[in-house]
Amino acid sequence: MAIAAVAALLPLHLGCSDAAPRWPANSLRAHPRRGGIRGRRRSPPCAANSLHPSGNPRAHHHDPAPKAPGGDVGGGRGLNGGATAKPDHAPPSQRRRASRDVEEEAWGLLRESVVSYCGSPVGTIAACDPNDASPLNYDQVFIRDFVPSGIAFLLKGEHEIVRNFILHTLQLQSWEKTIDCHSPGQGLMPASFKVRVIPLDGGDDGATEEVLDPDFGEAAIGRVAPVDSGLWWIILLRAYGKCSGDLSFHERVDVQTGIKLILKLCLADGFDMFPTLLVTDGSCMMDRRMGIHGHPLEIQALFYSALLSAREMLTPEDGSADLIRALNSRLMALSFHIREYYWLEKRKLNEIYRYKTEEYSYDAVNKFNIYPDQIPPWLVEWIPLKGGYFIGNLQPAHMDFRFFSLGNFWSIVSSLATADQSHAILDLVEAKWSDLVAEMPMKICYPALEDQEWKFITGSDPKNT
Repeated sequence: MAIAAVAALLPLHLGCSDAAPRWPANSLRAHPRRGGIRGRRRSPPCAANSLHPSGNPRAHHHDPAPKAPGGDVGGGRGLNGGATAKPDHAPPSQRRRASRDVEEEAWGLLRESVVSYCGSPVGTIAACDPNDASPLNYDQVFIRDFVPSGIAFLLKGEHEIVRNFILHTLQLQSWEKTIDCHSPGQGLMPASFKVRVIPLDGGDDGATEEVLDPDFGEAAIGRVAPVDSGLWWIILLRAYGKCSGDLSFHERVDVQTGIKLILKLCLADGFDMFPTLLVTDGSCMMDRRMGIHGHPLEIQALFYSALLSAREMLTPEDGSADLIRALNSRLMALSFHIREYYWLEKRKLNEIYRYKTEEYSYDAVNKFNIYPDQIPPWLVEWIPLKGGYFIGNLQPAHMDFRFFSLGNFWSIVSSLATADQSHAILDLVEAKWSDLVAEMPMKICYPALEDQEWKFITGSDPKNT
């Protein structure tokens, strides 16, 4: 359902609800960024972190293990290797009512995670655990984490929160040219932001103001700058325009400037010889060491999707001609590179086994000097005859053969994968359901790292277990 909901926003035609937004139509206040965005507010201070009546974003208590609407779990084993549900003999009306109850509970939890700024909703916090006394930065609004929330609001017809989010994160974007290695690069979007209520210096008694405090990675665990934030921002911007019908929104001067700065940052010249983006480990959804440094599939799929979205939204003008030309060139090279070199199926695996190494030629078959000995033993028996997938990473003398869910599914959603490749990915998921889903939700990565490999790649990080 999640993939289908996201996919519905990406094609040119979008069908969305015409329901009126439930949020109060408060106006935005645009302020130049000087250490954050400020909005003045008199006492008593507003609940800056939530629209929840208590003012506490983690004040909601609920049953952590709600019952599934389909009945109790039996002892049988299903296709996914997990327990199968007993036959549901409840009448259809009761099943529909149970489904509505689950959906209403989900919407209730989502609304309680909403963050407000100057009386207007601007996003949702990353996590809402009432038992967590030290939430670290999970009580902040993350750009990547808000995207599924934003899509849900768009499909519900509640567009204002997404519009506010887009504009406020745009005001937090780094527009200044980097002058040293400790400043965010021009065009970089923050990983997250937090609404802080601070007292006014020399003001009236009890006078406060709200400040949007961005984090570009300076305070993040591992101090890694977010590569994916700008890409997600462009994707959500296009989804907002399509779903709300406000197609003129992206023509605003500040929005156009934000798009161009992100593109210039991503398309900047560097030492890399590939059309893919070179990133460090922990710079995307996998924000901890997972051995994905280099050219991870997730970033490339988001990059391709963001380039397509930006090409559609950029206004034609003299100043954009070179940028659009570079964008089109990169799109062609990137799609060929991923479809040709990242794709793996049984036939391609047999080809890799027969690779010659140390080829010095423009016509070399083994262009990345991949040694067949690096093919992991589990892969030979695991990959089905019918099906295939995009490998997790590719760089000189290295192929990461792990299956990464987000990168493969987003390749389908964005049409980075061809029609045949899309069907093959879904065939593989169906054939390997017991490994990729089993008794848990869809795995982010398969297979899991174990023993010494886990220690070396993750740095013995207990969060990566």
